[in-house]
Amino acid sequence: MENTGIWRLSATELTKLTRTGGVSAETAVQASITRMNSVNPELNAVVEDLSTEAMERARGLDKARAAGAVPGPLHGVPVTIKINIDQKGHATSNGVTALKDLIAPADAPVVENLQKAGAVVIGRTNTPEFSFRADTDNPLHGRTHNPWGRHISPGGSSGGAGSAVMAGIGALGHGNDIGGSLRFPAAANGAVTVKPGLGRVPAWNPSQSAERGLLAQLMSVQGLITRSAEDLHLSMPSLIAPDPRDPFHVPMPWRGGALDGPIKVAFTKNTHGYDLHPEVGAALDFARDALTDAGYAVEEAEPPNVFEAGRTGYRALMGEIYALMKGDVDAAGSQTVRDIFSVYFQEFPPFAGDELLQMMAKRTHYARQWSLFLEEYPLVLSPFLPQPFFKPDRDTEGAEGVHEVLGCAVYSYAMNFLGLPAASVPARLAELPAGRQPVNVQIAARRWREDLAVDACAAIEARAGRMCLPLWEMMDSQSASGR
Repeated sequence: MENTGIWRLSATELTKLTRTGGVSAETAVQASITRMNSVNPELNAVVEDLSTEAMERARGLDKARAAGAVPGPLHGVPVTIKINIDQKGHATSNGVTALKDLIAPADAPVVENLQKAGAVVIGRTNTPEFSFRADTDNPLHGRTHNPWGRHISPGGSSGGAGSAVMAGIGALGHGNDIGGSLRFPAAANGAVTVKPGLGRVPAWNPSQSAERGLLAQLMSVQGLITRSAEDLHLSMPSLIAPDPRDPFHVPMPWRGGALDGPIKVAFTKNTHGYDLHPEVGAALDFARDALTDAGYAVEEAEPPNVFEAGRTGYRALMGEIYALMKGDVDAAGSQTVRDIFSVYFQEFPPFAGDELLQMMAKRTHYARQWSLFLEEYPLVLSPFLPQPFFKPDRDTEGAEGVHEVLGCAVYSYAMNFLGLPAASVPARLAELPAGRQPVNVQIAARRWREDLAVDACAAIEARAGRMCLPLWEMMDSQSASGR
């Protein structure tokens, strides 16, 4: 294979070559860096280029392998890291100008785990200010664009990661998710991800000066955005390796035990009063049929009230944000993000005082309801958003914009409040008036069974195809025509 085509390989395909010596780590990393140099100027997905140190690390991996070292499971795989996570010697800016010189003293667990597995970080990806928008733009690094076109937001807050990995900049993109920040970019760009459940991936930033709020600790998780479901099965076992700096990490294997009989999937199109777009409905039907044909027992069944759980959870989170974070947003945020937060507080009226404590306690009630439901239906196939993905800056357009971006996304943040795994996979490429764009569906799973959700993603992907292929065909055509 020509070096120029190596960037197109999935992490799974690539490691079959790098771990056996068919392709050197240096060659694999150089191919992704070349791709990054070609497409990133148009996308602004990677905002810190780590090419020099990446090549040094890749050459070091090759020398170690030649000397007899056993290559790791991700040997030579190019990856990106989001700029809100500590990577030693680099700024953890979180998209905030005031934090541009906050240099990490050590690597966060996810960075350390990826590197221990042999991955090579080629760049750091963009996020909105404070990583608290479903779109990606900030005064420090500017706007990130979606490789499908500028009619679609790249999503957020891991928008840089989603844009980069789908454009071919690295095979894996690190991101995190407190209300949808892995799944929004996956849906926007046509990528695959799984939001891990609480306690699955060790998390901590050595640069932080204080612990996060309790709900932030309970709702926020680290993960990866990929181009294929099989890459999650390859990479997540490395990401979940224990780290004592996270005292609440649960050291469980990635794969759980086999379930008896066909796996039952609860299928719902309920959007809880929001209009279901025909393209989203078609994507859900496609996913249902793909799972049925793959041997799953898909049944129409309504899970416990996701709207109530989601809205309660996000109002509780907003109560914590108002108390612990609003001062920082007011002091260091742009006028744009301050205005957005003001509308957040209107859309999700923050709980406060005794009521906040009561709603935090009620989290267990909702989680118990879902736990009982998932005993019968280990998986739930649902919409992610009721409409195709929104345009850039939609959340700057007042109450209506925030309502379309976040208000209707109850299937997203409900899973964070419940602490359950939730995967996102493309099931349709829609032809809309503004242009082509992917449509993803969500698959929630039993606690600790991210692997089941990813298996279901693989079954849907087997029929829908990898969305990066038509994307690259489109990008190649545009490049050839000089657009």
